Amino acid sequence: MSSAGISLFVFGIYMVFAGLGFTVMPNTPLGLFGLPATQEPWIRIMGVLMVAIGYYYIQTGRKDIRLFFTWSVQARIAVFLIFILFYLLNWAPATILIFGTLDLLGAVWTWATNRSK
Repeated sequence: MSSAGISLFVFGIYMVFAGLGFTVMPNTPLGLFGLPATQEPWIRIMGVLMVAIGYYYIQTGRKDIRLFFTWSVQARIAVFLIFILFYLLNWAPATILIFGTLDLLGAVWTWATNRSK
């Protein structure tokens, strides 16, 4: 596995664990980030989708699918920018920037290691 592949593999693990948290006990991570508790199914649905996306990241990292690395960097930077917009529009609390920053840091890691190859 290349260095860029490792970055995606690690990001995939983060996504799987975060997704499992939102699926199994959604109000715990919501509370940690100052978000209101919910009984709506959407949060668990999002958690399952996070697990699926995490699986994709793990597998593409393991198989060194370099074209996906580039797409991943672009998408994670977009997520960061959109989360900033959500915060500025008062659609989400400042804690959403933690998630966006994790996406951005992962994107920078992938970009830097993919670029060096």
